[in-house]
Amino acid sequence: MTFNEWRTPRNLLKVSVLVALLTIALKGLAWWITDSVALLSDAMESFVNLASALFALHMVTVAARPADDGHPYGHHKAEYFSAGFEGILIVGAALGIVISAAERLFNPQPLVQLDVGILLSVLSSILNGALAVVMLRSAKQYRSAALDGDARHLLTDVWTSAGVVVGLIGAALTGWIWLDAVVAIGVALNILREGGRLIWRASQSLMDEAVEPEVLATIQAVLDGFAHSRENADIIRFDHVSTRRAGARCFVDMHMHMPAQWTLGRAAALRGNVELALLDAVPGLVATIQLLPSDVEAHLVIAPQPDLRGD
Repeated sequence: MTFNEWRTPRNLLKVSVLVALLTIALKGLAWWITDSVALLSDAMESFVNLASALFALHMVTVAARPADDGHPYGHHKAEYFSAGFEGILIVGAALGIVISAAERLFNPQPLVQLDVGILLSVLSSILNGALAVVMLRSAKQYRSAALDGDARHLLTDVWTSAGVVVGLIGAALTGWIWLDAVVAIGVALNILREGGRLIWRASQSLMDEAVEPEVLATIQAVLDGFAHSRENADIIRFDHVSTRRAGARCFVDMHMHMPAQWTLGRAAALRGNVELALLDAVPGLVATIQLLPSDVEAHLVIAPQPDLRGD
């Protein structure tokens, strides 16, 4: 098995769990040695990394389950729950960091052995950064929301650690030990912003967002190729094209108009060719194509919702 074949979302999330355990040990040791609240805040975020990776691993497993009677369209949206859950954990960790840092801001404590603590923090950041880069590439390849969310959280952790290191160096050079608490609060605000972004993105994805513009352009190019081909020019057309995403799976619905005198077999054969071309252009795409005569227009009618308030 090659490295590219190995780096599936499940395998990388398993590695993420192991890396989270290692970084907890490194950052926890750094805090214990230095008594730095900034390093404590960094270690707390690593616990969030661990919980997030475990939950993401479970959700990726659920998302991979085949469709069943209760979920005829599959379980692909499970990955969005992972990203939202991760965002909630990040927000909780940020609030905990603020509480710890606020107390230390008004009651500064001396910092010791900062050189060792900083070295341990840098080592953990290198591990997180390298894993995040690999995960982001795989998330794009497999269209995995869970993997993407975990990778972006790891990158946030890297920037958090970088801020902590800079702040601690500043405290050591100036003697302003209150900088330790200020840096911790800055770290909390940064991860709070990232947590909010993850929650927002997960909520939007759960509401059946359309596919990305570049994917839609690929779909349209395939349809234009059939509509303008020499065999079908001016006799077939596509309309009411709508798309949505559900985890790694993309869906497209459309109407395909053709001459009324065509046999059902000929129409179905062309539809099959269109479906195969779309799947080849966008792997994992599920296309639903309704066949209509050229002189028939179909319109989507949304029925009004009943008034349940009563008189």
